[in-house]
Amino acid sequence: MTAISIPGPPGPPGAPGLPGHSSGVSEPSTLSALFLCYLSLNTKENMFRLCSVVNVCHRPQLHLVALNSPQTGAMRGIRGADFMCFTQAQAIGMKGTFRAFLSARLQDLQSIVRKADRDSLPVVNLKDEVLFDSWDAIFNDGRMKDGVPIYSFDGRDVLNDSAWPEKTMWHGSTSGGQRHVDSFCETWRVGDRALTGMASPLQGGGGLLQQSSSSCSSSYIVLCIENKLKTDSRRI
Repeated sequence: MTAISIPGPPGPPGAPGLPGHSSGVSEPSTLSALFLCYLSLNTKENMFRLCSVVNVCHRPQLHLVALNSPQTGAMRGIRGADFMCFTQAQAIGMKGTFRAFLSARLQDLQSIVRKADRDSLPVVNLKDEVLFDSWDAIFNDGRMKDGVPIYSFDGRDVLNDSAWPEKTMWHGSTSGGQRHVDSFCETWRVGDRALTGMASPLQGGGGLLQQSSSSCSSSYIVLCIENKLKTDSRRI
């Protein structure tokens, strides 16, 4: 006669095993973002470029944007020029503080951006394309990146738009970014033909701070630089 095997009751639970270890593998999208950040932070030539394209690194940067129309030397003073920069930036929702890219009687252009940001942040156009590797680079060489436009606050390329017939910009500065004595149209208050302000032609690749003394009655491009960032939440 064949014996029948009947299962017994379940035994007691075994001892707990050793703690497990995570594989450490993140989602592919996260890995890609981190890799792009690594490249942008460790390759000087490509610094910030990849971050602007994929919008994952969120590094702070300084925007350089033109006013929406050319101006004579009569801008109601440096405060009037600053106010135009501020209001036009606010009108399109830009959160940083903008100042006119000008020297004046009591202001050196080079000092507009705070010292801590001068060699660490790229200067970009309205579309976040890099114009200069840093603020200091403008005064050490002054040559923009090839093929990168300067846009106005309303999105026009000032070097290719007929609203700016003169492709020259006011700056009132020496090539090193200091105020140029008596060459800033009476602190940007006067559009008199007999007075002069220092300006720079933008075509030809000669840089932003070429030394061209021009009549204050001329209507030229005025640039605005972002000098106070609201980026604390974006820093990595």
